[in-house]
Amino acid sequence: MIFPVKHEQRFKYCEEGEGDPIVLLHGLFGALSNFTKLIQHFSPKYSVAIPLLPLYELETEQTTVTGMVDYIDEFIEHKGYNKVHLIGNSLGGHIAQLYMLRKPEKVKTMTLTGSSGLFENSLGDTYPRKGDYEYVKKKTEGTFYDPKFATKELADEVFEIVNNRAKAIRIVLMAKSALRHNLREEVAKMNLPVCLIWGRGDTITPPLVAEEYHKLLPDSELNIIEKCGHAAMMERPEEFNLILERFLAKHV
Repeated sequence: MIFPVKHEQRFKYCEEGEGDPIVLLHGLFGALSNFTKLIQHFSPKYSVAIPLLPLYELETEQTTVTGMVDYIDEFIEHKGYNKVHLIGNSLGGHIAQLYMLRKPEKVKTMTLTGSSGLFENSLGDTYPRKGDYEYVKKKTEGTFYDPKFATKELADEVFEIVNNRAKAIRIVLMAKSALRHNLREEVAKMNLPVCLIWGRGDTITPPLVAEEYHKLLPDSELNIIEKCGHAAMMERPEEFNLILERFLAKHV
């Protein structure tokens, strides 16, 4: 299913359903297709919004995690959301945490899945070689426990990005910005219910990262999904949705 993308002011986003707002923040290579089953599952009871992060549209000096937080701050104000259930995958989790620290009164719960912020094997360290499609395909497969999820369409998308000079520069800038904004000293200040959903086979933000978050966060629950990599909502959507549904039901 393809969900329509709305354009309002400078925002592009998908929004389905009615009810308490869920705001989902994607990672560096996020696409709406990654979240189809999550939208289908939760839109009957919630308003599910996925803002498309302007990873390639801002000036280079704004292409930082704090630049993305500014954008999300403006988006949530634009939508008039009061208390949101914030979900962040990978880089989106990093942005979610920084937003929560900035506007704690706006966030009801937070769910982190494969989130950066403490540690990640980032693209800033092993960036795909330009022009080497097989290398890009292999790196894309490494996102998942089962490489079949690294479809040709997904590998083509990543290949196009790394061979577009303007986009490639912004990806590197964003990855380096994430590494600079380590949140270890800030995590204990995140005093709200947090659901951690991690793939056992995540090699980008390994399960040890989730365990460290669980130790540092004042109010968190840890869920590990077996035979799953870095994108749990895409690779194990049924298990991911059940865990998230149980968590959200406790905090309506």
